[in-house]
Amino acid sequence: MAKQSAGLLMYRQSPKGLEILLVHPGGPFWKRRDLGVWTIPKGLVEPGEDLFVAACREFTEETSLTPQAPFLELPEIRQSSKRVKVWAFEGDCDPEKVYSNTFKMEWPPKSGKFQEFPEVDQARWFRFNKAKQYILKAQVPLLKNLQIELAKLRSSTDQETDSLSQA
Repeated sequence: MAKQSAGLLMYRQSPKGLEILLVHPGGPFWKRRDLGVWTIPKGLVEPGEDLFVAACREFTEETSLTPQAPFLELPEIRQSSKRVKVWAFEGDCDPEKVYSNTFKMEWPPKSGKFQEFPEVDQARWFRFNKAKQYILKAQVPLLKNLQIELAKLRSSTDQETDSLSQA
């Protein structure tokens, strides 16, 4: 059975256009890897846990930030053997102030020594097209789905504005 993950995708509109907050996984395996390894803040859902609650918990654990409504629900994606459910929200932060919880692992392998590493070692704002290069390939559909949802939102806002101006 596929594992279930949940996460939040934070975006902002800047003078440069749409920007996406991505995080770089911590630990020695990811240390020298960059392109194609960044991700949205997400993690495994505990048995019986609500997906949205898990998404918010994981986002806060990995960024130390508190997400703010409103949220846009995005279609679920597959990432290797996991199903990933994601919500997007508009926000802003200083990536230099982001910090995450930590995990312990044996390092170096088979050394018997355990070290602690941050789950996320850095966060960065990426312009939309650059984000597509840096994010995990399996998560690229999240970016495309965000674009679709934002276009729908703009369209409905434009329609409301038009109907108000006609009244």
